[in-house]
Amino acid sequence: MSKEEKQDTKEEYNPFEHRVVEKPSSDVRATANIIKASLGSGLLAGPLAFANSGWGIGLLGTFLVGLICGHCVHILVKTSRGCCKLERKPQLNYAETCKAAFQNGPKCVRPYAAGASIFAEIAMLLTYVGVCCIYTILISDSIKQLIDRYVPSFNLAIEYYCLITLVPICLLCQIKYLKWLALFSLLANLFLFLTYLICLYYVFGDEISIADKRAVGDPARFPAFISTVIFAMEGIGVVMPVENAMKKPQHFLGFPSVLFVAMSMIVFFYSTLGLFGYLRYGDVLRGSITLNLPIDDWPAVCAKVFIALSIFFTYPLQYFVVYDIFKKYADPYFSDKYRVVTDVTTRTIGVCICVGLGIALPLLEQIINLVGACFYSILGLIIPGIIETVFKWENLGKCKWVLWKNIIIVLFGLGSLVSGCTVTIMDIIKILHNKTD
Repeated sequence: MSKEEKQDTKEEYNPFEHRVVEKPSSDVRATANIIKASLGSGLLAGPLAFANSGWGIGLLGTFLVGLICGHCVHILVKTSRGCCKLERKPQLNYAETCKAAFQNGPKCVRPYAAGASIFAEIAMLLTYVGVCCIYTILISDSIKQLIDRYVPSFNLAIEYYCLITLVPICLLCQIKYLKWLALFSLLANLFLFLTYLICLYYVFGDEISIADKRAVGDPARFPAFISTVIFAMEGIGVVMPVENAMKKPQHFLGFPSVLFVAMSMIVFFYSTLGLFGYLRYGDVLRGSITLNLPIDDWPAVCAKVFIALSIFFTYPLQYFVVYDIFKKYADPYFSDKYRVVTDVTTRTIGVCICVGLGIALPLLEQIINLVGACFYSILGLIIPGIIETVFKWENLGKCKWVLWKNIIIVLFGLGSLVSGCTVTIMDIIKILHNKTD
């Protein structure tokens, strides 16, 4: 069936009416999953991002990046729904949306549909493996700080703490359904909000001076700022699974909607903690603001425990994306007789690989910047801009405004990718060089 013929019948097919979801999620749970997929370690890196940009550029940049990221999620979901109508399928995941958009685009790009799908899945896999590595380091770093302070005789390198956390993470990652993961997301959001309040308690517990803080930072550090903000704002890999698993998916877009509420809260939390955290601590910030808190005060101890628990409970949500991709290709080779055994075994092996990579690359700030600059720029900015343009090629609006808008988004994504990766790699080389001296 040609695209023109499909267009004639697309109104007759409503994908929402044909969706069969085993464990559907409510709007509240979907919002919790989207917030938790984005916020986490990225939120606590906000003050460091503002230190790279200056508080003025930081505020403006956070709002603009949040607007762009939210728009890219919007066009991804909208394109996916349009593809569902044309393909007469109840739902599509991220990679399937890319493939369907190319298949229904201009004739010259249709042969690349399969390649677009493979590229999207590789980008998704690398992105969320990187996120899992970051979460492993953050959990272990928080535990190490507490143990070093209160049990000084028990002195272990952070790599050993990564191994210690391996067992509980493996157990948590055995959860299969997003509905059940949403309960952990709500719990993780609670711990994160408490950590946020404790950080603000310390931020406002002493004098805040704006006089010695820069409104505009060193332009050479702007790419690092953008990379960190993109990492904090983006949770696009979880978007399609969450939307597909909703009881009322029509509530995901619009105003007010799941996406609007989630992105508004993400931008608010990130900008407030980033701004005031920078004004309080200045340029001595570490990769996560909790690492700057005094270790002797019980509220600070609680914050370190809370953020470790928050990230721990978020880990299976991020790992869900990784395993979902693996399962798609591995399922045909597994016998139904041994389905449970193979599922548990492969989930465990996957977690071990992610933790192993975290042990091999324990540079928290630099990994955050690299994942944000490289992987999230591709996944959250470049690909959505391209697939909307391809899908709407025959109707790009007045003066082809959709095309020009998406060219700007793709160029922004490419600029973030190249500049962010360059700055981060230079930082890693500098750190490794200083260690060898």
